[in-house]
Amino acid sequence: MSTHTNPWPAGTPCWVDLMASDLERTQAFYRDVLGWTYSESQPEYGGYCNALLNGSGGTNGDGDPVAGLSPTMEGMEDAPHVWSVYLATDDIAAHAAKATDAGATQVYEPMEVGPFGFMGMWVDPTGSTFGMWQAKEHTGFRRVDEPGTAAWCDLMTGDPAAVRDFYAGLFGYEYQDIGDDSMPYAMFSVPGGERPAGGIGGPDPTTDGAQQGWGVAFQVEDVDAAAERVRRAGGSITAEPSDFEYGRMAVATGPDGETFVIMTPSESM
Repeated sequence: MSTHTNPWPAGTPCWVDLMASDLERTQAFYRDVLGWTYSESQPEYGGYCNALLNGSGGTNGDGDPVAGLSPTMEGMEDAPHVWSVYLATDDIAAHAAKATDAGATQVYEPMEVGPFGFMGMWVDPTGSTFGMWQAKEHTGFRRVDEPGTAAWCDLMTGDPAAVRDFYAGLFGYEYQDIGDDSMPYAMFSVPGGERPAGGIGGPDPTTDGAQQGWGVAFQVEDVDAAAERVRRAGGSITAEPSDFEYGRMAVATGPDGETFVIMTPSESM
């Protein structure tokens, strides 16, 4: 277990959130699958709440934030339900200008979210949506390296070479290639980071309907047991548990069909 209280280095995936068609149903699903509790839903912020991990089985509303949930915003009822990934920034205005100059399209201009920080959303030049978060009181993930936390965020795209150039120019990403010609994949590191921060690659050509865009893997203690919890809670497993070089993983979908990965990292990760 590791507690992280400072803002994350610029370019690091620092937060994920999800809009739900039925917030209570989605909260119950992830409570069953990942053990989350929740802060109070805040009407002044569109009903947004933080998913929390408790230190020792605490009560609702206590704990450290590890993800966000909100009801579907008015006018976005037909929008796809996906886990959105936010990249840390220490100057959202400067990074916003840099992103659009490099070919990104702005979805939501940078806005202040009360005392918590500043956020905005963009679509990168290959069509993948990403957010940026400049921390004030809310620094992003407060817990890592334990069940219930985000273990990994990555971007799967049809043009990994082009998108690698985009994020390298935006945040100074440096890459370590670990894929091959049939399935390119590289881990990226950010200036000031202590370890690889995420990955960029191409979808697995052997997987039908492989999802493109940014996505999240949540750490669990036992992937096979977590897969059964997904099914019992009303979700589905679209890729059965399997071992890979960095641990064991499965691909799941939640109540609104949102895709996420459950993963038990190996000790070497």
